[in-house]
Amino acid sequence: MNPKTWTIKELLDVTTNYLAQKGIDSPRLSAEILLARQLNLTRVNLYIAFDKPLNDHEINGYRSLIKRRLNREPIQYITGVQEFWSMEFDVDSRVLIPRPESEILVEQVKLLYEQWLKNIKESPVILDLCTGSGALAIAIAREIENASIWASDISKDALAVAELNSKKHGTAERIRFIQGDLWQPIEKPAVKFDFIVSNPPYIPSSEYNSLSPEIRDYEPRQALDGRHNGMFYIEKIIMNGSDHLEPNGWLLIEMDPIQIETALELIEDTGNYTEKRSIKDYSHRDRVVMAKRN
Repeated sequence: MNPKTWTIKELLDVTTNYLAQKGIDSPRLSAEILLARQLNLTRVNLYIAFDKPLNDHEINGYRSLIKRRLNREPIQYITGVQEFWSMEFDVDSRVLIPRPESEILVEQVKLLYEQWLKNIKESPVILDLCTGSGALAIAIAREIENASIWASDISKDALAVAELNSKKHGTAERIRFIQGDLWQPIEKPAVKFDFIVSNPPYIPSSEYNSLSPEIRDYEPRQALDGRHNGMFYIEKIIMNGSDHLEPNGWLLIEMDPIQIETALELIEDTGNYTEKRSIKDYSHRDRVVMAKRN
């Protein structure tokens, strides 16, 4: 008897059911993304080629990708890419996977620049603190083409990924990547910034083990763990942020919605900021805190 010949449609249907039985989120989407990756096709072209038979090499390669997903490895690490701000970023286990919520930081910086700073200062200086994959810095560089951008991270490995992404998107000449813990790498240059944006670690240590395996077992803990109450780095950024801002410069920090009120109180207590506000994410939950230096 000849072995069965699988078509794209048949393989997708069987794989979707199998992933669903194993409790994998979005099983159809996972099946399609990984098969498209294996065949070097777009998901749309998968549907166009539904009746195409697959050879043993293609099926074995796909089986290997599915096995990684069954081990709860994130799709983004399997494919090596994640979309952010309509751009494709290279990602692997050295960096946090960029989330859609972080695009709010890009939106707000762009808005503040166009409504306020553009008529005052043609070339803003911007810091992306805890840059990770470089997604924020690169997206802002694409939106504000005359900006001078610094991007820092404590992880050399993360910065290596960020620099590759910056070259990929043509922003390498405008972004200065520096390594160090929070404010340490910019203490000596004593640069003042018009905007400081940050997506710091903000998950409480006590909650870390309850995270999904995709996050807990694969994404870098250093980029996630905000220590005992998740506020360790947020507090440091708020307390010292004004020292590194130009007068009327803005600090923007992403955090968990339950941390917003505490962060706004910290901003008030410093006495270093004249304005403060929170911005909702796409799920209508407070996600970003903004503060203007006095």
